[in-house]
Amino acid sequence: MPLQTRAIPVLSDNYSWFLRDTETGCTAIVDPGEAAPIQSVLDAEGGRLDLILLTHHHADHIGGTEALRARYKARVAGPASEQARMPALDIALHDGDHLSLGQSEGRVIAVPGHTRGHISYYFANPPTLFCGDTLFSLGCGRLFEGTAEQLFESLKRFADLPDDTLVCCGHEYTEGNSAFALHAEPNNAALKVRVAEVKRLRAEGRATVPSTLGEERATNPFLRAADVPTLARLRREKDTF
Repeated sequence: MPLQTRAIPVLSDNYSWFLRDTETGCTAIVDPGEAAPIQSVLDAEGGRLDLILLTHHHADHIGGTEALRARYKARVAGPASEQARMPALDIALHDGDHLSLGQSEGRVIAVPGHTRGHISYYFANPPTLFCGDTLFSLGCGRLFEGTAEQLFESLKRFADLPDDTLVCCGHEYTEGNSAFALHAEPNNAALKVRVAEVKRLRAEGRATVPSTLGEERATNPFLRAADVPTLARLRREKDTF
């Protein structure tokens, strides 16, 4: 597998993601919320960082960017439409753009909703989606800047990705999301199995992500919403659940 991926816990419940292209040794970090834990991983992995990939402007996703850029001389890529609200971008990205990490090629998918300019990164080998705060395991991001219509269309952007796509999201929210998911779909047998697995993983102190798109398609009420009104209702209910 040319692309290796590893979650790095940062802050209270965030994940940054370490990527390595095994053909060339090039490395990247997605959404460095703080620098110190990432530096520890990078130094243990050889002290190399070529690229920093940002999904959106929120502080818990960009907080370590400048320190990492200075230490490793990495280039920074992120959404062009949010560049005024985040560290200076060496690579300003738009929907449909491609970028390379060694021999691994990523595709930019615009997914407004959580923020107006939010983007995701998709790498095909193996299929891996870095979706920031747009899609969570058993949940989705709050609508801080966008609309339910935008989020619905954004989630549909993932429809052409294979079921075995790894969903590398920005937070360890799965256990909390599971309670609302069961409230929304109390008769979903696949969801009940997933919730039991999540409880076991958390009891063992283990991460619940990455999940797969196949799992999310079977269990995530937001991804399963049939239309905009349903998604909007679910999001309103979740906000006060």
